[in-house]
Amino acid sequence: MKLFIYTFFFLISSSVFSQEKVNYQKVSEVLLQNIIDGKSYKKQVKILEKSTLNEIIHQLSTDTQKIAFWVNIYNAFIQISLSENPDLYKNRSAFFSDERIKIAGEILSFDDIEHGIIRKSRCKLSWGYLRTPFRAKWERKLRVDDIDWRIHFALNCGAKSCPPVAVYSPEKLNQELDFMTKEYLKEQTTFNKETKTATSVALMSWFRADFGGKSGACKILKEYNIVPKKPKKLKFSSYDWTLSLGNFRTLPKFN
Repeated sequence: MKLFIYTFFFLISSSVFSQEKVNYQKVSEVLLQNIIDGKSYKKQVKILEKSTLNEIIHQLSTDTQKIAFWVNIYNAFIQISLSENPDLYKNRSAFFSDERIKIAGEILSFDDIEHGIIRKSRCKLSWGYLRTPFRAKWERKLRVDDIDWRIHFALNCGAKSCPPVAVYSPEKLNQELDFMTKEYLKEQTTFNKETKTATSVALMSWFRADFGGKSGACKILKEYNIVPKKPKKLKFSSYDWTLSLGNFRTLPKFN
């Protein structure tokens, strides 16, 4: 009987200890890196499926941690979903809104992650000016406190015009987002010196409130040295929705 009791408590304590050892941020990084490297990612998916809301809340206490984790998760599962079934992209509205990702005790959609958690419950179709009311309790607990506009140059939804995919870490997130923002905007932006008109990515139009409106977007283009001077006018290029997976970029080693 004593042996049974000791064994029982040993198994219980071992189970608790093993759960505490899971670093979900690292899991998100390994998951995405394995996808990039063409390695198996099933172990990481199973770990995430078993995660609980309390565990994720406990480990992701800052906006930096939340953004790094959820951007990795979003980008990883975009690659997984569309590589397994490219036909899902034929109905993009359903693809982004349907619940697909089992994590934190819930089954989330890509819209839940992008607009609910990372963009703090912003309405998808309001240029970012409106909040979506009456959000679920889990979303309110997981979402960021402040929106970082640079996430729009880190999230990759599978389209040809999307920013490249990189693996983000909370320790270097500010440098990583700055690097990816500058590289992407350089590729996507042109400037007419005579008319002082910049033409940049449509993302700055779709989520213009996140950027501080057109004026804020123009300021960003100048501050990141994408254009030689602050534009008087800002136009937006069309977005190429052609399915394009495997658009990966390696981040520099920041000090």
